Amino acid sequence: MKTFEEYHKENPEIWEQFEKTTLLAISKGFKHYSARSIFEIIRWHRGGNLKSDGFKINNNYTADYARLFISEHSLYENFFITRKR
Repeated sequence: MKTFEEYHKENPEIWEQFEKTTLLAISKGFKHYSARSIFEIIRWHRGGNLKSDGFKINNNYTADYARLFISEHSLYENFFITRKR
């Protein structure tokens, strides 16, 4: 399995969609949301091509995208609930 860094570098559109969809949820007034739900929205409503691993979006990286969002948007550090690693 690829590291998150490798996957992220090969699929920049996933981050763009994840960030955009999350900011949309925030703009609609949500105080908390599920990163897994963000992935489902992207998967079913935004389309996209299958990646080299056979998936549109690989769920193995859900928590990594949530953590990346938090690091890029510290104002929303409590939007996603993450477990300690």
